[in-house]
Amino acid sequence: MKRSSTGTGLAAILVTTILAACGPGEATIIVALGDETSEDANALDGVEVRLLPYDRDQIFDSLTAVAAAAGMPEPEVPPDLLAAQEEIAQAQQEWRDTETRWNVLRDSLQTLNNAMEGLNRAQRAYMELYNQYQDLEGDYNRAEQQLGRLFDNFTSLQQAAIGRMDSINIVQADWADQAFEDVGLIIAARIELTGLEEHADTTGVEGVAAFEAAPGQYWVYARHELPYNELYWNIPIAITREEPVVLRLNRDNAVVRQIF
Repeated sequence: MKRSSTGTGLAAILVTTILAACGPGEATIIVALGDETSEDANALDGVEVRLLPYDRDQIFDSLTAVAAAAGMPEPEVPPDLLAAQEEIAQAQQEWRDTETRWNVLRDSLQTLNNAMEGLNRAQRAYMELYNQYQDLEGDYNRAEQQLGRLFDNFTSLQQAAIGRMDSINIVQADWADQAFEDVGLIIAARIELTGLEEHADTTGVEGVAAFEAAPGQYWVYARHELPYNELYWNIPIAITREEPVVLRLNRDNAVVRQIF
């Protein structure tokens, strides 16, 4: 008996549809400090992004509350040390901004010097370039002096506070070891309850991490460390088979957390 080609085609379509309905959902996470409308999105390469089937903030907040109730509150950072850290960060930024300006002036002087080479000093073009060079040289020398002062200020502030910062790190680490001792067991139980899996990927040069995961509720977790604080993300998303999820992690939806 001759098999109907139409029946075969319908069967293939049904199989494809069934497989698609049972397949994973897709999520694309973009990590970039700028927003999508900015000229320089500042995509972040090498950021580990994790797709978690549980809310890690809820777990750690709960353990923190339990520790506090047991007479072991989380160690607080003294306000004066927080103020000192902010002063150090500002001093470092001023130094870096001046360094950038100094580099620009240096490159401009080199460009003018190259342009004057081979020109007759009696030429008008040479004199115009020479006058520009003289003006910029004064700015360059002042920037160089300022650069030294700002660097000395930054390093002195940093040295004055570094010992206390290290001490706070040790105290907080000891507290966390005790307060979060059971976090691994709790996370394992949450994962088993959801029937879902954790997923991880690392962003490439375009700041993109891509996932295929079973449909369900997840939290996108990532961190990006800055000199004196970090950007922290723990954002809930729902993954379905119907439509891929695209989420952009940037400064606007990050929590800024102090680090020492």
